[in-house]
Amino acid sequence: MKILHTADWHLGHRLHEQSQVAEQTLFLSWIETYISTKKIDVLLISGDVFDTGSPSNQSLEMYYSFLVKLKGTSCKSIIITGGNHDSAGTLNAPKHILDALSIKVVGKATEEIEDEVFEIDIEGEKVVVAAVPYLRDGDIRRAVAGESFDELIDKYKTALINHYQAAAEQCKLVNTTDAPVIAMGHLFATGGSVSDSEQNIYVGTLGHIGAEDFPEYFDYIALGHLHRPQIIGENDKVRYSGSPNILSFSEITYNKNIIVLTVEDNKINAIDDVVVPRFREFYKLVGTVTECIDAFSNLVSNEFQLTPWVEIVLNETHTINTDDLKKAAENYPFEILKTALKTQRRQKGIEELLEETKSIKELLPAEVFKLKCKEIGFDLENRPEVEDAFNEILQSVKNQ
Repeated sequence: MKILHTADWHLGHRLHEQSQVAEQTLFLSWIETYISTKKIDVLLISGDVFDTGSPSNQSLEMYYSFLVKLKGTSCKSIIITGGNHDSAGTLNAPKHILDALSIKVVGKATEEIEDEVFEIDIEGEKVVVAAVPYLRDGDIRRAVAGESFDELIDKYKTALINHYQAAAEQCKLVNTTDAPVIAMGHLFATGGSVSDSEQNIYVGTLGHIGAEDFPEYFDYIALGHLHRPQIIGENDKVRYSGSPNILSFSEITYNKNIIVLTVEDNKINAIDDVVVPRFREFYKLVGTVTECIDAFSNLVSNEFQLTPWVEIVLNETHTINTDDLKKAAENYPFEILKTALKTQRRQKGIEELLEETKSIKELLPAEVFKLKCKEIGFDLENRPEVEDAFNEILQSVKNQ
């Protein structure tokens, strides 16, 4: 049996207001072909299928078309869990219809833990999957009036660990053949490395658990949430697949992966990272205006022929005229998405930012919060629990 672990597709994502539908479409076509040619039996998608809780009709069409096309491949079972960007309602709405296609969906924590555990049997070979979605505080922990922030952290983390323990116990009940057991999850595991594209998600300390906090009964833990593929706590069986497409210029220095597990004789005997093609080329230039212009001829596309996207960081300490940069770029087949200075003379205040900002979309709530704390003299660095509280509230609002 071959099992493919992926996550964080973020269908509908825009980079600096530029649509990424082209590379997302190419990825879906590529993974469909990969599943077919490599005879993948089971597909696990560990959350953040969509970039927003209200995905566009275009994103929904991409998602459903992909699932339907898989019926013509070797893939006999698909399990999809909700992430923090997903709307549980949107994912769960067609779950009964998708169930008829052997597609299991768990958009949010269920009332009964058995509804998150599935036994998959393909030609006599079995695997048990605990499909744990992104666990929101309100789904697993009941607030008590007068609780301190420390008490909230402790109770949520305890509830998180207990949820996985309950899932493991349920897996034991159904696993009568000693089959391999896989847990899915969408969370921030301590020791994980984040990228700029994850600064919009909650990655504080609230509810973080380490590789050692997962029940040992699980043979593999298929994680989503962080966009860099990585192993957690030096434990080879606890892994993030990472996002398949580049969602930030901070992600251009490493490969994007999917993970393939091979099950034989009731054991996972191979865990392989498979590199996803780079469907669009991304470049980051650092230097003076002249140095960046001299590098323009090296910025080329690849076999997929999508327009390369470029970020330019100028080695200047003050604002300069970038007209020469823009004019020179007109002679080349790439698009500059962002130009910035490497160092700023000083930290700008909120009022200056608002005056210089063309669109309110350019201001991130977390940035405004940090700036305001700085302006009023609040020591946020030594009070990380306050930033955690802000991010938790922000995430709750976004998920309404």
